[in-house]
Amino acid sequence: MNKGEKTISILGCGWLGLPLAERLLEKGFLVKGSSTSTEKLQGLSEKGIQPFHIHLSPQINADYQPEFFESQVLILNIPPGRRQPDIETIYPQQISELIKVAGETSLKKILFVGSTSVYPNLNREVTEEDAGGQISSSGKAILKAEQILHNQNRFQISILRFCGLYNRERNPGRFLAGKELSSSGKDRVNLIHQEDCIRIIMKLIEKESWGETFNACGDQHPEKEQFYPVAAKHLGLTPPSFDDKASASYKIINSGKLKQKLDYSFAYPDPAKALEKS
Repeated sequence: MNKGEKTISILGCGWLGLPLAERLLEKGFLVKGSSTSTEKLQGLSEKGIQPFHIHLSPQINADYQPEFFESQVLILNIPPGRRQPDIETIYPQQISELIKVAGETSLKKILFVGSTSVYPNLNREVTEEDAGGQISSSGKAILKAEQILHNQNRFQISILRFCGLYNRERNPGRFLAGKELSSSGKDRVNLIHQEDCIRIIMKLIEKESWGETFNACGDQHPEKEQFYPVAAKHLGLTPPSFDDKASASYKIINSGKLKQKLDYSFAYPDPAKALEKS
């Protein structure tokens, strides 16, 4: 791969997309980035990212610039809107719209940033084959989007299913602090550090690993009653409490396929130790 000639478009330059764009720029890639907010475009430009205003409702905004999709790789990094009442309908429509407009350009490859919410709680390890079943509306919306991407024949597709995202600023200790939870403290934690997300995306692009679906989650999965109280105290917050009588309902995300095919080792395999370093 000649990185100097490689152009990558990132749809969604937020918490993950923006630092990913900055890392790609450091490696010599030309990066195009989108935002739904016109106010943020100047900030992208100042960082060396070619800015584009793209909004999906679910149709793309009439004034969008097709040039955004003129890249070797498009990274789709837009999660379903959590407050959308028709999330299972709207989100797949948004992905269909993107495929339609991108299909009118020279784009060949799409990397879809998905989620492990596509897996039900089976109280065991889950692999890429376990998607579907009793999952949330968000999980159903993402799974439908994946199916739309798989059913088209215009692009080479790979899918990364990330679990819970965190870093030093987005400390997971805040997620449950002070809450009295009706769930079991024996349930397991599935988290991945922002740095690992970026490295994995870079690795996939570098290795040209297309036509794949990968789970991406840190190696260690401590019980919630062990992890979250320590994480909350680390921030000086009130620890959560769990229901000792509640039945366990969890999943353990297995990232073995990713580690093998991409020859990847996690920079932050253990979320508890990652908090100790911050």
